[in-house]
Amino acid sequence: MLRAGTIAALDTSVSPRKILVAVGWPYAQGSLHLGHIAGAYLPADIFARYHRAAGNDVLMVSGSDAHGTPITVRADEEGVSPQDIVDRYHPEFLGYWRDLGIAFDLFTRTDTPNHHRVGQEFFMKLLENGYLYKQKSEQYYDSEAEQFLPDRYVEGTCPHCGYEHARGDQCDNCGRTLDSTDLINPISKRSGSTPVLRETEHYNWKLSAFEDRLLEWLNTKKGWRPHVINFAKGMIEDGLIDRAFTRDISWGIALPVDDLGEGKRIYVWWEAVMGYYSAAQEWAQIQGDPDAWKAWWTNPEAESYYFVGKDNVPFHAVFWPALLMGHGGLNLPTDVPANQFVTFKGQKASKSRGVGRPLSWYLDKLEPDALRYALAATLPETSDSDLTEDELVRRINDELVAAWGNLVNRVVSMTHRYFDGVVPSAEGLDAQDRALLDTIQMGIADTGAEIEAAHLKAGLAKAMSLAHAANGYLTVREPWKTAKTDMERTGVTLSVALDAIAGIAVALAPYLPFTSPRVLEMLGIPQEPHWHPPVVPAGTKLGPAVPLFAKVDLELLDSPDDEG
Repeated sequence: MLRAGTIAALDTSVSPRKILVAVGWPYAQGSLHLGHIAGAYLPADIFARYHRAAGNDVLMVSGSDAHGTPITVRADEEGVSPQDIVDRYHPEFLGYWRDLGIAFDLFTRTDTPNHHRVGQEFFMKLLENGYLYKQKSEQYYDSEAEQFLPDRYVEGTCPHCGYEHARGDQCDNCGRTLDSTDLINPISKRSGSTPVLRETEHYNWKLSAFEDRLLEWLNTKKGWRPHVINFAKGMIEDGLIDRAFTRDISWGIALPVDDLGEGKRIYVWWEAVMGYYSAAQEWAQIQGDPDAWKAWWTNPEAESYYFVGKDNVPFHAVFWPALLMGHGGLNLPTDVPANQFVTFKGQKASKSRGVGRPLSWYLDKLEPDALRYALAATLPETSDSDLTEDELVRRINDELVAAWGNLVNRVVSMTHRYFDGVVPSAEGLDAQDRALLDTIQMGIADTGAEIEAAHLKAGLAKAMSLAHAANGYLTVREPWKTAKTDMERTGVTLSVALDAIAGIAVALAPYLPFTSPRVLEMLGIPQEPHWHPPVVPAGTKLGPAVPLFAKVDLELLDSPDDEG
């Protein structure tokens, strides 16, 4: 019989939901920083971990974008091949996920034979459906380098906002997507010269044909973040233009047709977002069931969530849905919970411009769950968040260590001190005891509801409010005092507190995957339970009271070294 304040295990008669968690593909041309983690990777992992705990079937995929022109730019600067750059940074990314506990089902790369095959098949499907057509156009050519210039090889002034360092594909200042020929005063990054326009022939994509369908689809979406839905609708209402689907470049996916001549590749903008689709197929092949991916892509009941930064909103809320419509038979995004930017002293974090320390710097100095907690508490979900070392340290020391770590340590320590580490009986619960257990039960449900809605910062606040409730309960009950006069009452208090801690550990597990299992192990719970509060049975022998987190000295993060 379950104790008051607990709930039964999940209803196994309900079929698990199919949840695709698709995470933005980082260019494999430089180290990542905290802005990347807070923007896409940590939110996606929290969301996926919750759904796994809730009993749903999650497929979380992403990979290194191996074909982006930032990679070829870096390769040119270093005098090496693009493959050398990708081979350097892809393993680094895998190390980040391991050290931070980002639990991908597959983190692959876009230079695999599988991705090339899927990209070419996608091209042919669009061609067969009448959404690709050949057209001659003018493209910038560098006469000194004797080559056509990919968009990112051209920089100039944005025609919309006047930003003087806009790229040929997108303006980082106003967020608009561009064509290199839109730029004012263009300059070739290859030679520093002024490029000239030359005629070339490419396949164009009939993006303009999807305006009405996209708006109709977006109008059905409820609960999307305002900056995502408003930007996407505004972009479509301004009018979508057909876009070049191929580029004059030697690095990327070759065309499956040969009617344009040599030196043509599928534009990375389009084949990179196809990576979610190709990664699911690669994962299925690894499982030994090549059709397993269909449960997430062709099943109309499946859900798909795309975690990206706000600069990727056009690609995931407009371009990718249009490509999926053009292909046919594949699920459109359920939600695109794009985060805003993390800034450092008012500047957008940028690995290319050296704004913000690299992620490895923080991983060397902070425990992974401490870093995850501090970032999750300040996620830029609805507005840019400025990050300071002071705030990181305050979050870790004043909240994580003082409120949660200390709660666990002192309750387990008192149980060892007063009851030799054996969980006492909890007979005769009164209203205050039940109130705490009910608060934990409802708090776990509330935390789950916030995570379901991709309100991850609010979910963490809900979970931490449970720790504050448990601390308040102890302050009122004072087991360190009642141990001198009423051991039965002391036993009930500590037993209830241990149950509360077990429930809080469940609520915090998506955020703190390293220490939450340690808490449950300390309480004698052999495995991480599903999304409900577990009971710590009377008579359980507790593990030793080991501190979960170390307090952080601000001076550790205040040093000016290694700011690269």
